[in-house]
Amino acid sequence: METLGHLAHGFSVAFSPMNLLWCLVGTTLGTAIGVLPGLGPALTIALLLPITYQVAPEASFILFAGIYYGAMYGGSTTSILLNTPGESATIVTALEGNRMARSGRGGAALATSAIGSFVAGTIGTMGVAFLAPVVVKFALAFGPAEYFSLMVLAFITVSAVLGSSSVRGLTSLFIGFVIGMIGVDLQTGQPRFTFGMNELLDGVDVIIAAVGLFAVGETLYMASRRYAGKDEIVPLKGSLYMTAAEWGRSWKPWLRGAFIGFPIGAMPAGGAEIPTFLSYAIEKKLSKHKEEFGTVGAIEGVAGPEAANNASAAGVLVPMLTLGLPTSATAAIMLSAFQSYGINPGPLLLTTQADLVWGLIASLFIANVILVVLNLPLIGLWVRLLKIPAPQLYAGILVFATVGTYGISQSPIDLVILYLLGAAGFLMRRFDFPTAPVIIGMILGPLAETQFRRAMTISNGDWSVFYTHKLSLVLLILAFIGLAGPHIWAFIEHRRGADPSMCRAMPERPGAS
Repeated sequence: METLGHLAHGFSVAFSPMNLLWCLVGTTLGTAIGVLPGLGPALTIALLLPITYQVAPEASFILFAGIYYGAMYGGSTTSILLNTPGESATIVTALEGNRMARSGRGGAALATSAIGSFVAGTIGTMGVAFLAPVVVKFALAFGPAEYFSLMVLAFITVSAVLGSSSVRGLTSLFIGFVIGMIGVDLQTGQPRFTFGMNELLDGVDVIIAAVGLFAVGETLYMASRRYAGKDEIVPLKGSLYMTAAEWGRSWKPWLRGAFIGFPIGAMPAGGAEIPTFLSYAIEKKLSKHKEEFGTVGAIEGVAGPEAANNASAAGVLVPMLTLGLPTSATAAIMLSAFQSYGINPGPLLLTTQADLVWGLIASLFIANVILVVLNLPLIGLWVRLLKIPAPQLYAGILVFATVGTYGISQSPIDLVILYLLGAAGFLMRRFDFPTAPVIIGMILGPLAETQFRRAMTISNGDWSVFYTHKLSLVLLILAFIGLAGPHIWAFIEHRRGADPSMCRAMPERPGAS
């Protein structure tokens, strides 16, 4: 009952005229961004981070959440009609969705994707509302040692999930650590890694780093691949709605996908890739129309993974709001937005920032309704966005990133840092190093350092504090398993005579050259 009371208060915040307008703008912009190949919510939110210096926190996070949910919806359009997943989470949608489009059932594929996203998004948002207070009660038992161990677990699991290998992910994380340490040490007052430059005494602004890595770096990378291949847009044929038989084949995958995606998304090692592939495998096994998979396209292979994708997107908000742990690139960018307001997500956030948190959760319910209205009737408009010339699109992103960054402090040094990090982001993408762990390292690295120092101060320098506290010990053991487990498993399989690479095999990305 207490949660329902908080939700009612949240709706009173979300239904204010200005917040409703921000929600509409966010969902519309997010859908448009999701449709455009190669773009995504992380890049878009990174571009819009400078507005946090001008807009109230409730409004900006309602905007960001609308973009996040909208991009999850819009990404399916590109996967189905263009066979080009905008994000790794929509790879599975392309497997069956594009085949349905080529066999004249693209409308049904888009419809089951949109409605499934609504169902799963609603279930996932309910999960956020009711699970977040439970996680908060658990997190209140954490001391400095437990928080440090939890961050170690998050570093290892998130780096492994977001990168093609744990080594690449941890390398990116270390780069983020180094950038996050630039500036004056708050405990000793000594400058670190400033190289005698007064402009670096305040450190590197997380917003500038996010815009540089995600907006500038990603745009340069996409531009470099401009002529790697030509994609063909499959024209829509027939009705944009599903038949009764297609409804009957879709509703169970929607529910299964939602209940697979949300719990995995809410885990510290969550993400959308695992639940979407898992949902696809389950639907393929349970389907009565197995012959359609991989041939003309099975609607279950679109409905389940899309539901899992959107439910996991909601689940990602649980560790971010309650523990301050981002488990996706978008969550890392949103966490940097919290920091720009001087707000630290954690167990006390739900009470100290009740208007913000519950208004945000309530706005997600509203965004789901808006997205259903936007997606199906306006699908023709979204398809036309695919015809925007790429050079104009990339140039617009770079101009917007430059103007927004300069507007933060009117400092030319910020622009130099922006494009240096943009070049670094391009090289990281070029050589397959994930960029999200850099932002996570920048944000959580100094926090982990602070908790480590507090734990050592309380224990008078006794390192045993990290393994004599039971919860801290459990978290460190889980971190060790996450780091060493895959290598131990590969070694065991190798000793058995199996090919260890088969243990890590993943479906090939559709449309990849």
